[in-house]
This record gives sequence, structure tokens and C-alpha cells, in this order.
Amino acid sequence: MSDQKEAGVKDGKLTKLEKYWILYDVGNSAFVLLVATILPIYFNYLAGQGGLSDVDALAYWGYGVSISTLIVAVIGPVLGTIADTKGYKKPIFTFSMMMGVIGCGALSLPSSWVVFLAVFVIAKVGYSASLIFYDAMLSDVTVPERMDQVSSQGYAWGYIGSCVPFIVSLLFVLGYDAIGISMPAAMTIAFFINAGWWLLVTIPLLRCYKQTHGIDRPKHVVKDSFLRLANMFRDIRKHKKIFLFLVAFFFYIDGVYTIIEMATAYGSAIGLDTQGLLLALLVTQIVAFPFALIFGKAAKKYKNTSLIKLCIVCYFCIALFAIQLDKQWEFWLLAVCVGMFQGGIQALSRSYFARIIPPEKAGEFFGIFDICGKGASFMGTALVGLVTQLTQNPGSGVGMLAVLFAVGFVFFGKAVKAKE
Repeated sequence: MSDQKEAGVKDGKLTKLEKYWILYDVGNSAFVLLVATILPIYFNYLAGQGGLSDVDALAYWGYGVSISTLIVAVIGPVLGTIADTKGYKKPIFTFSMMMGVIGCGALSLPSSWVVFLAVFVIAKVGYSASLIFYDAMLSDVTVPERMDQVSSQGYAWGYIGSCVPFIVSLLFVLGYDAIGISMPAAMTIAFFINAGWWLLVTIPLLRCYKQTHGIDRPKHVVKDSFLRLANMFRDIRKHKKIFLFLVAFFFYIDGVYTIIEMATAYGSAIGLDTQGLLLALLVTQIVAFPFALIFGKAAKKYKNTSLIKLCIVCYFCIALFAIQLDKQWEFWLLAVCVGMFQGGIQALSRSYFARIIPPEKAGEFFGIFDICGKGASFMGTALVGLVTQLTQNPGSGVGMLAVLFAVGFVFFGKAVKAKE
């Protein structure tokens, strides 16, 4: 145990390295909030300029998100396995993060909805790939008994910290007429504000992080990584608890990320006021901050697994409520409810998984974790897009997410009962 880790365990305070790790959540969450709020609205604007209907714009946005997450689902495990080699995790994390940051800034360039969607896919792949290595760093920056607390703090401060660039961006996006600039110019400013914020708050982690868990560098890093990955896929079913948890996580977190990524697009498609949507989702971030901390503290008193089950049930109810949503106040209520459980289910799932896997193979396992999480969310977004187009009813598409939560709950119960 490092001196910093040991000091943190003794006095209960966050260590410097834990704080810097949490800061990356503050940085990348700005991009997440941008994707969940302003980006779909601007995409609808570009799509409208290109002659697309609102329903088709929602569907194509869902397909774009699906493509980006599917790419990460394919390359994630390979990169994660390579990153388990000592000295590799930080460089690959840095490359992925910069791909996301540059992509975020480059969103200001396209005037065509097709090109915009392509640049978005690149930025989203960089963001999602960086999280594989970021999550795997948890075992390097803290100890098992503090993982719930540190993971929850990451999501909590990510939610509230991301509000800073978002509010500044919102001033330009909503007030571009008053300022005397065009909508594309306002969006350009917003993209660069968020990209700069993301990069700036990541610098402390890049300067101080050192990989403490990993395997010695083999003669052929890439070849060996593919072999280890093949062995892990072959053997993972022997780890019954890990396997069942990943199946459960695949379903329930897919629903969570789909709600996060499609909320604004859904609200726009059913004709709700744009300004009201943005402000409601800002409330989600504010509500998520204290509740993520509450869940982190609750994990000291109650079982981590019981709290995860509670979150899944609540998300199931949220998905059912969304089917009939057609009023602004209902969207606000939905935003508050999502904020209450969003941080808890993400943070506790991440820390629970980190505890049940071998720390020296964290990158390897978190690559699979990302397939079943952000990588696998292609299913939910594609499902919403497809059902919406088939029925011409956005509510039907969102309602399908309740099935994902129900299946996830069943498999999570089996994972909890399974032996190591």
C-alpha cells in the first residue's frame, strides 16, 4: 500500500491522488452534459436545415450514439488488455482523452448534419475509450474499502462541476440573438469552452498518476494482449459472480445511459420547450450531486448490492412514467427522479465490480465492463430509434427501456447469490 493510500485510510480524508482522479470526472462530465442537452438540439437544428423531420432526426441521433458505442465495444477490451501492461495505462488514457477533447472542439466546424454526426462519433469514441482506463485506475489510486466512497465522489463532483462550463455555454446558446451572434457561432464558443474545461481539469491526474497494478511487459505486447483477451473470454464463465454481474450490468446500465443520452432528443421530438428542457437537465445535475454523495455514505451502512437493486427498481418506474410524458412539468419531475438515482447506480456498480475482479487485470476486466456499459448502450439507443420510427411514437421507444431494467434486476439478483 502506498503512503498516500495508507494516509487516506487512517484519517478518512481524500488523498491528493484520489482528488485528482475525481477531477477527471469533473472534466469529462462536461462533455456528457453537452451530449445530453445542447448537442441533440443543435443536431435537430442542422437536421432541420437539411430537410429531416423531427422523428427522423431523433432516430439518426440514436443511430449515431449507437455506432460510437459499438466501436468502443469492439476495441475497448483489446485496449484495456494492452493497458494492463505496466507503463501503458497512462499513455493510452491520454491518447483517448485527447481524441475526445479535440473531437469536442471540432464539432464547431461542420454545417452539414451528416458531417456533424461523424465528428460526434469520433469525439464520443475518444470519451468512452478514456473511461475504460480511467475506471481501471480506481484500483491504483485507492484501496478496496474506500472504493464506494471515492467512486461516488467522482460522480458527485462530476455532476456539479460540469454545471460550470454548461451554464457559461448556455448563456451563449440561449442568448445568441441578444449578444448579436449567430447560432453556429454560439455553438462554436460552447464547444471550445467544454473542450478546454475537460483538458484543464485532467492535467493534475496526468502529472501525478502512476500505475501500481499490472503485468510485466511481454516481448510482443499486442499479440500477448490478444491471447490474454481470448483466454479471459474463454474463462470468464468460470467466474460465475463476475459473469452474472456483467450480464445484469449489460441490461440495466444500458437503460440508464440511453435515458441520459436521449433525454433532450426525446423532449424535442414530443414538442417540449427547448429552454425548459435544458434547465430541467441542469436540475438533474444539481440533484445528482448530493444524492451521489448520499449513496456513497449509505454504502457504509447498507449493503452495496441492496442499494444497486433499489436504483434499478426506481429506473424501471422512471421508464414506465416516460411512456405517457407529454407536459413540461412531467419532464421536470422525470429530470429530478433521474438525478436522484443516476450517480448512485453508476458509482456503486463501478466500485462493486472493482472489488470482485483481480486488481492486476483491472484494465482487462474494465474493457469488458465498458462493453456491458457504455459500449453496449448501442442496444438501448438503437431500440429507441427503431421503435420510434416503426410506431411514429417516441413514447413507445422510450417505454421499451423498462424491459432492460427488469431483465437487469433478475440477473443482478443471481449475481449477488453466486459464489466467487
